[in-house]
Amino acid sequence: MEQRQLRPVYDALDNEDVKQALKECNKIIRKHPNHLSAQALKAYALARTGASNEVLEIGESILKVPRSVANPHVRQALVRAYKSIRRPAEEIAVYNAALKHLPDDESIHSALFLTTASNEMYAEQHHAAVALNKAFKRQRYTWWIIVSLLLQTQLGKGSDNTQLQLSLAQRMAEKALQDHQIKNTEHLRILLLILEAQNNHEAMLKALSPDSPLAQQIANDPDLVTQRISLFVKTRAFKEAMSSASQTLEIRDNWADYKHYVEAVTEEIGQLADDSDAHQLLRNVCESIEKWSQVRGRARGARLALVELSAKLHCSGYGDRLGSIVSSLGDQIWKYVDTFQNKAICYSDIMQYFVDHVCGSSATQDPSTTISVAFIDFHDNQLSQRIQHARENADNSEDCAQAWVNMEKIRYLLQTLRGDNNPELWTKDVDLFLEFGLDPKKAKLKQAACSDMVLLACQRLIQAAFLAYPKEQQQSHGLLSRSLFIILPILEEGIRLNGENFLLKLYAIRLYLYLSCYSRARALYDTLNIKNIQNDTLGHFIVGQGLALGCYIPDLELSYAGVSFYDRAHFTIPHELESAYKNGTYSNIPDFLEFRNNLKHSFQREITHRCALRSETISQGCSKDVVETLKAADTQSIEPTDSMLASLHDNRDVKVMGLLTPLGITEWNLEILTRPSPLPTENWIRLYSLLPQIMHYIAAADVDMVEAKQRQLLNAVEEAGESLSAYDKTVAHGLHHIASVYICLSQKGDSVDEKIDSLVKIIETNIPEEQTFDQKAAVLDKLPLATIRALAAATEVFTYAVTAKHAASSNRLPGSNSFGFALTQLRKRSLRCVSALRAWANKPARAAICESWIDTEQPMLLSNVSKYMQTKHKQAVDVVVKGCVDSWLKSAKGIDAIYNYALMTVPALLFSADLSWFEPLPTDDIEVDLAQVMPLPEEEEHEVIEDTWGDLNKKRLLR
Repeated sequence: MEQRQLRPVYDALDNEDVKQALKECNKIIRKHPNHLSAQALKAYALARTGASNEVLEIGESILKVPRSVANPHVRQALVRAYKSIRRPAEEIAVYNAALKHLPDDESIHSALFLTTASNEMYAEQHHAAVALNKAFKRQRYTWWIIVSLLLQTQLGKGSDNTQLQLSLAQRMAEKALQDHQIKNTEHLRILLLILEAQNNHEAMLKALSPDSPLAQQIANDPDLVTQRISLFVKTRAFKEAMSSASQTLEIRDNWADYKHYVEAVTEEIGQLADDSDAHQLLRNVCESIEKWSQVRGRARGARLALVELSAKLHCSGYGDRLGSIVSSLGDQIWKYVDTFQNKAICYSDIMQYFVDHVCGSSATQDPSTTISVAFIDFHDNQLSQRIQHARENADNSEDCAQAWVNMEKIRYLLQTLRGDNNPELWTKDVDLFLEFGLDPKKAKLKQAACSDMVLLACQRLIQAAFLAYPKEQQQSHGLLSRSLFIILPILEEGIRLNGENFLLKLYAIRLYLYLSCYSRARALYDTLNIKNIQNDTLGHFIVGQGLALGCYIPDLELSYAGVSFYDRAHFTIPHELESAYKNGTYSNIPDFLEFRNNLKHSFQREITHRCALRSETISQGCSKDVVETLKAADTQSIEPTDSMLASLHDNRDVKVMGLLTPLGITEWNLEILTRPSPLPTENWIRLYSLLPQIMHYIAAADVDMVEAKQRQLLNAVEEAGESLSAYDKTVAHGLHHIASVYICLSQKGDSVDEKIDSLVKIIETNIPEEQTFDQKAAVLDKLPLATIRALAAATEVFTYAVTAKHAASSNRLPGSNSFGFALTQLRKRSLRCVSALRAWANKPARAAICESWIDTEQPMLLSNVSKYMQTKHKQAVDVVVKGCVDSWLKSAKGIDAIYNYALMTVPALLFSADLSWFEPLPTDDIEVDLAQVMPLPEEEEHEVIEDTWGDLNKKRLLR
């Protein structure tokens, strides 16, 4: 009977029709007010809308009814509801209440354990595992206890019995091993983790010894074999490490084993006082490696091991002592290059050894202080003997083409290590690269090598551009902009020939953003098909850039995509944990927990959420509704505490751009040079956490908290220094002055006009004069690097100022009218400026680009490259011109939409404004749909969405 009554509800939920599900639940409850299953399902449906308070109220009333959760419909629906609103304590309460009535139900016991395990409640997890094992005596529950003890010691908070718990877990696991209950390596890995937590390496070696009951399984597990070798090295049993590694390398090729083998050999040589013994040992090692290199498919690992051995001897100071046995590091490097120069992986394999040889250590130090000129000259000489031959034979085959690519990459690295700052030398031979890489016929036959050559040409040209036009001069002239513009057609043509090459797209995205061309950069980013974890590792390339360029809605969509990923991960990782427990793959559990922790405390996650909050506020224009939204927002959940900032984990991938130099050499690092703005740091997160908090307290009329947060803001900006961009500093200073104006209005201060003038000045400084755009070509000197970003910053500050004005008016603060009048005058000027920018981007921009950047006769670093692309690949040049113009126009329209939306929604601002000057632009060329920037309509209030952090769990994060 009950199943039939609830069928329409389940059908609606299966179809994700929450409104219908709520309707069906209410229909049942009206007929049967005490229908607990319908009430529980209603709670679940409400949970899907984020109505957490209503869910908690219904759940509390159900739990008060005796034996209510003994009903599986009620129990399951309540658990799902609490899971949806992230209330694990309430989930556990449901299971505990059910166990009072069903103490022998194994599934409820198991569900209770998995709930605690999925929510990092390690003490409760251990208690649940003990209860399970006591009640049902199954072997897997014993291992659940062991795993729980291990996790409680490693990840639990405030545990005073760590050693006792580890000892107990060790005894239980060792007893299982002795009783032959450990039947697979998953159990063994848990024992090893327990022993490693106690630094008991001897016991770990014993567990991995050939006498172990699992010896055969261990021998067939490469990871455990490698772990055994590493343990010998850690315990300084170097002979045993060499023996074990040698036996392993006889039958399999594993680079980790080679590295441990080389490390053990080097350490053993250091302990030998007799040179003859050291020579003999080294001869035997080299003979073994040489023998392994002759096995088919194993040459690369073995040859690279010889380079690693030479590098270790070189760094340890044994090179002169043993040079007669092993060639010098430089010779070994070039032997490896000669053997594998036709492999794409060759340069990645060998780059760090070049750096170690030339600099004597890792490249985290300044090369100018550690470089060996003699070694640089040696490598230059070796390269000169080979590069011309490789260049001449590049057309013969794909292998020959790849050999040339690797030689050119080595040349790039050597120039960097030498500190070559002559731009002309960086552009040398680029014409040859382009002739080869952009040849359509060759691209079809040698696609990988051609794409690599195009990328290499662009990397050289970018480096030359930044050397020729230093950073301190970039805002004063357009030569850097022009140089980067010239490089973009090369990238676009390379992408056309090989649309699968993501590196070309990443560089194009970076350069477009550097030139303030968001729309084209976003289009290329969308073709990368970013999914799942890539939102966390690669999102920093573009998330937030739309905000800085007036493209608020596209940036908000991208931020929502990132927020959605983090929310999905919150629900999917617990399922993986549950599967690991059920299937006995216990060694995966620490990895899943680490992965979840890294995402939970991800730098990019915090950045994405704050960008979403800002985009939401701005995209609503200057609506009065924002005041109520901000007033109701739970901004405590984004409090930038020191402990929160210290716990952040940086998962952003800064190595993905195929750099040809070590990351440590920052002045030659193209990833750093091409950043359109500094990579956000803890100070950035602190600033943009304080922003919604200050606006919240302004909306709530809490002057004391506004003053407190204003002081924190000033301290944050002072501490940040140069880690904030000019855009961020403008927003910070603007917000400071907004807070000052509101405080002065609230306290009825005499200096309110002075405060308003200071705020207006901050905004006006970033709004160019409309006459600026009459100088058609001169606009390009500053537009790509400064104008649009400054105008977008002024718009963001203006939006917050209008919101503060609405808050002041709603509280009837004296002086609000003066504040509103000043903003009206400011808006008037802003609209004129944006209209002038739109008019310039709509027509003269294309002609200005052709005049100043393409057809100019002015001698310049990349003039020859520009002429080559204009002659041979004009279509690619046209693509870039259109991409730039369209992007600037869309940025102008996005900013214009905010100001025009203010015209439609904030009549209070216009009480004394003279609108006779205003002529609306033709609607047929407005691509920004103003409806997009309006708040969500009331009927969408219960839209089904993914949760966000804290109580900001609606699609509108501030709701």
